[in-house]
Amino acid sequence: MVSNSKTYRVLMSAGETSGDLHAAAVVKQLQAQTPDDVTLEVSGIAGPMMQKAGCKPVRDMADLNVMGFGDVIKALPRIKRVEKDILAFADAFKPDVVILTDFTSFHLGLGRKLRAKGLFVTHYIAPKLWAWGAKRITKLQQSQNRLACIFPFEQTWFSERGIQDVVYVGNPSAYACQGGWSKAALKKRLGLIEDTPLLALLPGSRPSELKQHVQLLADTFVRLQKQQPALQAVATLAPSVKPEALKPLTDVGVMLLERTENYYALRADAAIAVSGTATLELALWDTPTVLVYKTSAFSWFIGQRLIKGRCVGLANILLLGDAPSSQGIVPELLQHDATIENIEANIHPLLCGETQQQTQAFADLRALLGTGNPAEKLAALCWQEMLK
Repeated sequence: MVSNSKTYRVLMSAGETSGDLHAAAVVKQLQAQTPDDVTLEVSGIAGPMMQKAGCKPVRDMADLNVMGFGDVIKALPRIKRVEKDILAFADAFKPDVVILTDFTSFHLGLGRKLRAKGLFVTHYIAPKLWAWGAKRITKLQQSQNRLACIFPFEQTWFSERGIQDVVYVGNPSAYACQGGWSKAALKKRLGLIEDTPLLALLPGSRPSELKQHVQLLADTFVRLQKQQPALQAVATLAPSVKPEALKPLTDVGVMLLERTENYYALRADAAIAVSGTATLELALWDTPTVLVYKTSAFSWFIGQRLIKGRCVGLANILLLGDAPSSQGIVPELLQHDATIENIEANIHPLLCGETQQQTQAFADLRALLGTGNPAEKLAALCWQEMLK
């Protein structure tokens, strides 16, 4: 008997751990929404979570996982080879839809070249041009057919600047942080009694972030524990990070919690976190936080010219817009200000319960972002495009 099944193909790409997580959720939803008598094939630049979800890797995401202007320059030949390979694969694969998740610096160029081949390209997680400047709007116009945003105000912001098909699909962190463990459950999982003060340490996932922050957070914990001997700490282990990379933390007694889906339930009493999605997730978990960030001198020089003293943490940006970083709801200790002494001075009040300002602001943030499933909505839009 001859099957009338039609095959639809989706080409996907992610370039860092958070993108891998969000893209993997989209892969699962694409599969869940696949109509009867239809075959779905998903391939692309994939991290471990995408691959586990069913995306066949053309190139591994690890080949793109760099951060900082200096690191990117060194990695350019390798990145160009990855782009060349994925473009050649697209010619043979002939995808019905392309989904490029976050990782703006790489995906703007890749999206433009894929569109030139006549492919329908969706950018999932819009580039934060509202924070870094709108100079790349023209490049964004050229690199996508549809822009899927994860912050509600972005739909108007991008539409007003000439992006034609913009949709707010929901925020993945807000969706994921609705359930999860309580603080008591987390402490029980770690073998701690409920009244043990617990500090979360999130040093980032990229090699350059780990190099700058792991030892800093370890030294800070040692100093805090001398003042508060009962204090315990837990760090998250991203899928792309080997436990050895966090050895300075484990050497001083910090416990590790693997980043499974329960990562979103990390509910410590307070947190010290490297700037990135984790700081938004902590706000959504209602975990009082101090943000830290250090990078190379060259990357800091370039970054300062772009951010011009504004807040860099996502929670602060969403709540305060263009306010200076010194006025953030979540304290931001950047570059030379990211010292053990400054971190201690800012985290100590939070560990002592002085958290009312952050708690009130975090409630506003949850109301702003809503509770919808962005992966489900994006997958539905992609199937609508493929089946029309």
